[in-house]
Order: sequence, then structure tokens, then C-alpha cells
Amino acid sequence: MLESTSSLDVHEQLVSLLENSRPVILDIGCNDGTDTKRFLELCPEARFYCFEPDPRAAVRFKRNMNPDLDNVSLFEIAISDRNGTIDFHPSNGDGEVEEWDLSGSIRRPKNHLAEYEWVRFDHPISVETRRLDDWTSEANVDKIDLIWMDVQGAESDVIAGGKRALSNTRFIYTEYSDRELYEGQLSLHAILELLPSFEVVRLFPRAVEGDVLLRNTGC
Repeated sequence: MLESTSSLDVHEQLVSLLENSRPVILDIGCNDGTDTKRFLELCPEARFYCFEPDPRAAVRFKRNMNPDLDNVSLFEIAISDRNGTIDFHPSNGDGEVEEWDLSGSIRRPKNHLAEYEWVRFDHPISVETRRLDDWTSEANVDKIDLIWMDVQGAESDVIAGGKRALSNTRFIYTEYSDRELYEGQLSLHAILELLPSFEVVRLFPRAVEGDVLLRNTGC
């Protein structure tokens, strides 16, 4: 198990586990690139593939990222269980949190509407979507050191479309919730059942939701 170290943030702990100065990292649901930038500070020679379907967040990602970096690629698509287009439900906020785009999902909001009343969801928009297996095949990405995943309830969609890619992935760090904040969102237990070759390294709980780090025992 990964020990919690107050002097190290989660990004530092993950980089130390990778033991690779040039890891391949996929940031699925990268929003404005905050996490990618943090990983870049720690591991500047890593290769980053970032995915963000919300056009507002993608604009901020491009603004925040050094355009001269040749090891960071942004794909303005959703990763799911199909190729083509899919409805994306962009989030917004009320009051002081207007322009809140951190809760958008290809899954329709459910309990999120009652538990986070200050977050609203406007009309869905159509976005391009790709299966992870097909994307990695086309991009010639054979091995993945880390998937940093923040897909707001669509974890099962990513897994369903990426079984081959995930079998060649060493670590997955993802959000989870047991409250079905989005329609069809799987619990952590159900996510683990879809990933039988992965074991829990550490939980980062927040009440009945949080983040989890998984290790592929087959890699």
C-alpha cells in the first residue's frame, strides 16, 4: 500500500511509483490542464496525451499550457465505449461559481442535481468520442504508465472501450462515488469488478466518494 506522506502531494507520490523518467501519461478529463502541469513540473520528459470534450475547458488548457511543448498533446474528444459522437452535459454554476465546468459528463446528472444544488447543467452538446482501444491503436501507444482519469461517472464507459489498452496500463488513478451522482455511475466495488487484474494501492476517501489508485498486477 502507498503510505500517505504529508510532505508529498499525490502527484509526487505517483511519480515516485512510476520509477520512469519518461513515462507515458494519459490525462482523461484533463479540464484546464492543472494536473498535467503539475506532472510536468515533476517529470518534464514524460509524454502526455490529454483528453477534454468541454470546449470551454479546452480553451483554458491551450491558454495555460506552453505551446512550444512537443510532449503534450490535447485531444478535444471524450473517451467512451463508442466511436462517433455523443451527448455531453456541460456544467455551470450559480452565484460566485459561474463558469463551473468541472462537473460536465457524457452521463446525465442524477443525484448530483440534489446534492450540489449550486451546480446546474445546461443543454447537452454533441462532442466527438473515441474508444480508448481504437485511439491507442491509431496513436501507436502500446504501453501506458499512468491513466489519470476524471470522467464524472463515465468510468465504466472508458473501461468498456479500453480493455486492451488497460491491460497494458500500469496504474490508474480515478475518482469514484457510491451515490450515483450520474445516471448509471458504478460504485467503486463495481469498477473493481470490471478491472480484475488491478488491485487497490490506496484510497483517498471523501465521505462515500473520493479517489483511488489502482495497480495492474499483470504488468
